[in-house]
Amino acid sequence: MPCYNNPPSWTAAYGPSTSMVTHQISTTDPLFSVIIAVFNDWEPLERCLESLAEQECAPGFEVIIADDGSMEPAPEFIRQWQGHYPPLAIDRRSHAGISTARNRGAQISRGSILLFVDADSRLQTNCLAALDSAITNSFQHNFFQLHLIGDCTSLVGRAEELRLKTLQNHMLQPNGCIRYLNTAGFAIRRSRVDTQRGIFDPVALRAEDTVLLADLMQLGELPLFVPNAIIQHATPLSLMESLGKSIRSAYLEGRTYEIIASKGIRIRVSHRERLSMLSYMWKSSGQHSIGRSAWFVVVARQALQRIISLIYHVLVLVRRTLQSRENANSKPSASTNSPESDST
Repeated sequence: MPCYNNPPSWTAAYGPSTSMVTHQISTTDPLFSVIIAVFNDWEPLERCLESLAEQECAPGFEVIIADDGSMEPAPEFIRQWQGHYPPLAIDRRSHAGISTARNRGAQISRGSILLFVDADSRLQTNCLAALDSAITNSFQHNFFQLHLIGDCTSLVGRAEELRLKTLQNHMLQPNGCIRYLNTAGFAIRRSRVDTQRGIFDPVALRAEDTVLLADLMQLGELPLFVPNAIIQHATPLSLMESLGKSIRSAYLEGRTYEIIASKGIRIRVSHRERLSMLSYMWKSSGQHSIGRSAWFVVVARQALQRIISLIYHVLVLVRRTLQSRENANSKPSASTNSPESDST
């Protein structure tokens, strides 16, 4: 059973017309602020809230749902969870992107540890307790990547399990840190960030967690991997929806990788690393719980993303070339108003 103490009282506060915050009042600040950005994905969110309610002997935590301008406000089956939780807030704002939503969630949070999860994340029952233990015993670390797994009950879920398993295996460093950051399960000490300024770059509409990883790499501080704090990333998509999302994401990530390139940080894996990861995935897909079909799904998604990424860069190059030509044509001729021309 969850170890909840001192149930809080209730209140409701309303901000400007573009914002509505519904929350509870607690006399003490929680250790964790669980921040969940949502955009129309209310059904997966309910499973996420269920997993939070089932946490065993977890430290004190609050839940903040950062609604990034969903088409409809939080439905009744989400609002009713407020009666089962320690402090919970629903912050509804105009649609501005996931980075802005997460930043807003962090701004209104009160916990000393900020834990970012996705609406389709499901925390195992001892996840918060395991994360608490890791943070307590790792005072020299400020950033923590939780252990992500897939939902192997569907083909898309098995592909996600294969992808996550491969990434976490290959990006893990000898010192226990990891060259990977995924906000489906990522924690950070509040003392290390300026929540009012913002943690995530609002320009990054996708792969905002990769931009944050680039910033951490510049600081020389990779996240500590917490293998016992497990979150299932249960993607509720069909195969065609998953492939479509890969295409849309790859295009939006083009701008994000331009931001990363400007920092002079190499994030993408090398060709040699990519081949090694493909080989590892092929061997892992031989397990009955995953299957070879999951390998083909992952490879198809990656191929689509690479193609779209190349198309994006070609379009950017063409646009920049046309702009430079327009700028050159708009400049007056050097000989038109020259003194030599006037004196002849």
